[in-house]
Amino acid sequence: MIDYAFERVPTDAGSTADLATITLQRPGALNALDEQALRDLDAAYRRAEDDGARAVLLQGEGRAFCAGRDIAGVDPRTDDVPGYLNDLLAPLLQRIAAFPAPTFAAAQGACLGVGLGLLIATDVVYVADDAKIGSPFAALGAMLDSGGHAFLLERLGAHRSLDLIYSGHLLSGAEAVASGLFSQRMPGDELASRTRAAALAAASGPTAAFLESKRLLWRLRTERLGFWDALEAESRAQARLSGTEDYREGFAAFAEKRAPVFRGR
Repeated sequence: MIDYAFERVPTDAGSTADLATITLQRPGALNALDEQALRDLDAAYRRAEDDGARAVLLQGEGRAFCAGRDIAGVDPRTDDVPGYLNDLLAPLLQRIAAFPAPTFAAAQGACLGVGLGLLIATDVVYVADDAKIGSPFAALGAMLDSGGHAFLLERLGAHRSLDLIYSGHLLSGAEAVASGLFSQRMPGDELASRTRAAALAAASGPTAAFLESKRLLWRLRTERLGFWDALEAESRAQARLSGTEDYREGFAAFAEKRAPVFRGR
């Protein structure tokens, strides 16, 4: 159900792009995730970290990225909702968000519920024009979860968020990007190749510097740092980077008029 692949791709500059690709492989069920799938997905991200991946690409096989939780056979009278959301899903989303390298996702078709949560936790999300993104929970008598409320409020404001929640309207990939939810939209037949190319480019870049930016942006979102506090945090991060191999390599390559060879350290 969850496929993991790690590859070390040589670059023209002489470095490698160490990329982990994680694929949701249950296309017949639109890659809906049950409890075991969440455990396997968590294990895949742990394996990517252990392998030293310098970028991760998450994708779904078939016509959907992920239609959400697999509720086939779930009895609402006995369903352990806190166990599913708090003990399985939340730690997975936290692991993805804190992954120590750039993370990418390619999203097509249904991106709902848990599927939307996976995208929210990912650094960079490219969506196909045919993507369907939103909250279909009203039909179940349930509410949006997986971090969706905070995400929609941050990007769309309260009125637009509640309109989507009340109506159950699903945004297309083009609408989601135009609304500021995700990074880029593109035709479905270009999604896989373009997202992979972006992930490989990041994996061969100065990933230590990327990680500093990732951490700072997360602090800005969660701690609501003021401008001067953010400026001070930037300065401290830049000072840390000045002692890295990549920092010295970048300056040397500039002086020597050649492409830099970054190692992520």
